[in-house]
Amino acid sequence: MKAELLNITTGKVKPFSLSDGIFSLEPRKDILNRVVRWQLAKRQQGSHSVKTRSEGSYSKSKIYRQKGTGGARHGDRNAPIFRKGGVYKGPKPRDHGHDLNKKFRKLGLKHALSSKISAGKIVFIEGLKSNFEKTKDLVKIFDLYGWHNLLIIDDQENARNLARFTKRLSNRDVLSVNGVNVYDILRKEHLVITSTALKQLEERLR
Repeated sequence: MKAELLNITTGKVKPFSLSDGIFSLEPRKDILNRVVRWQLAKRQQGSHSVKTRSEGSYSKSKIYRQKGTGGARHGDRNAPIFRKGGVYKGPKPRDHGHDLNKKFRKLGLKHALSSKISAGKIVFIEGLKSNFEKTKDLVKIFDLYGWHNLLIIDDQENARNLARFTKRLSNRDVLSVNGVNVYDILRKEHLVITSTALKQLEERLR
């Protein structure tokens, strides 16, 4: 597959080839949906909790005798029927995550990248140096090319340095190749991939 590599300093582009097995797939929504659901389920805390009747703060003794009172029969005040009593079958801390094998997750990344490139929303650049003095220097580059909602994918070291500037910006994020995921790719309008990151990405997905 043919693509163009942009030099953001000069604005010049040069042609190069992409891996068809990664960027030329026909995007499938069912695969993307399944991977995104796996990611969000894994992220969900599941820390919600309520007290059962055995964990209540009231006395555990029977509130009155079983028969002869003319009232309903009850045990202790922690029963769910009483105010401030325990909750019957209420939520408890749990893990919402579910299994999804590596092969399928890798396939999801390929379909996410293919969907972006088919929409013309991926830009390949030679590099993005992180030796800026101020955040506004980086913003000037983004505004020059109309990148208002984007995700930059770079190598580990440079991504860490760039993150110091992008963390102050809304809708402009940086990820290393190791942190690339389907959810973040799809939720951003533009995807900017450096040449170094592209090589690592192709090796990872090969």
